[in-house]
Amino acid sequence: MAIVTRAEGRAYLTPLVGFLLLFLGFPALVNLVYSVSTVGFQNLRSPELSGFGNYLAVVQDRTFWQATFFSFRFGMVTAVAECLIGLFLAIFLAPLLAKRSVLMAPLMLPLMVAPAMIGLMYRLVLHEFAGPVPYYLFLWFGDSPAFLDVNNAFKTLVVVETLQWTPFAFLLFYVAYSAIPLDVREAASLDGASAWRILWWIDLPLMMPTLVIAFFIRFIDGFRVFDNVYALTGSGAGGSTTSLSIYIYQAFFKDGSIGKAVAASVVLFIASLAVLYGLNWLAGRRRKAA
Repeated sequence: MAIVTRAEGRAYLTPLVGFLLLFLGFPALVNLVYSVSTVGFQNLRSPELSGFGNYLAVVQDRTFWQATFFSFRFGMVTAVAECLIGLFLAIFLAPLLAKRSVLMAPLMLPLMVAPAMIGLMYRLVLHEFAGPVPYYLFLWFGDSPAFLDVNNAFKTLVVVETLQWTPFAFLLFYVAYSAIPLDVREAASLDGASAWRILWWIDLPLMMPTLVIAFFIRFIDGFRVFDNVYALTGSGAGGSTTSLSIYIYQAFFKDGSIGKAVAASVVLFIASLAVLYGLNWLAGRRRKAA
């Protein structure tokens, strides 16, 4: 077996490091400069350094905190819903899928559609005046809720997001559940353990790393949601469905406050980095304790 020297290792890593510096490092540096500058589309090539005023404007903006709260609540609720439903489906459908694996294909269909197209589709289907769902609810029951108004928009968005991305969690959980050795379950069953005890004391602990990873991925994806929310409700009445991504988009393209938008992006990046560091620290402590 050939041994790679330190010099050879550096030579192998040089193209990758150069690529990252060029395509990630340079834009990040430009964004940091923009975040401490007075900059708009008029002076995009020659920003004027102005200190940390953009960061101060962001943290003093009530809309920013409303968008942060919406993104956090949306990410948390959708991640919990998708993981719970995905876990139930993975365990419930495992015997059927073991015999009819071809059924996995239709279960994955929602993942094949772009989120923006999902948003447009449900916007047409649930439209208060033209949508078929409100029409038939009026026809059958004499009344229909306004699915996209300020009172129901959050619930509607959660349902739409959950319907599209539950198959992702289901796929991860099904693979993790199928990877558990059968002899472990059989041994527990021979010892008199019920199906519920096997699930609680064997299956779930062995699937826990996958559960945590799936929840974290879906929370991050829900926290930074943009396309389907923007296509379905936009920023909503009174900004009720303004996520952080939509807030940054509006500050950048609609208001022309490029410095403020970039500052908000940097704040979001630092917050995400802090969360990742905290999770890494907790995982390290858990490994040491084990």
